[in-house]
Amino acid sequence: MSKWIKVCNLESVFPSTGVCALVGDKQVAIFRPNDDEQVYALSNMDPFARANVLSRGVICQHKDQLWVASPLKKQRFSLVDGSCLENAEVSIEAYKVRVKDGGIEVQL
Repeated sequence: MSKWIKVCNLESVFPSTGVCALVGDKQVAIFRPNDDEQVYALSNMDPFARANVLSRGVICQHKDQLWVASPLKKQRFSLVDGSCLENAEVSIEAYKVRVKDGGIEVQL
């Protein structure tokens, strides 16, 4: 069973932004869409641009779902499951994430 790994404090991620964290050997994009404790974790790799840039993407809403738009090629990825809105055959990894004692923890 995978263990939870603390990556940063919740207050280190400003609302409506993302940050990148190295968790083990993976670059993980952590997103905080609002000023509450809801956070999401996805692979930081944009599969279209083949670059680790998704943490710099723009959080957006489409049909009541939250997405991150890649800063390079603008494809949108679901913050919930990593699916791509523009291409159903492409997805990225979504990781379990939680806030515990003020810290953001990721489980790979």
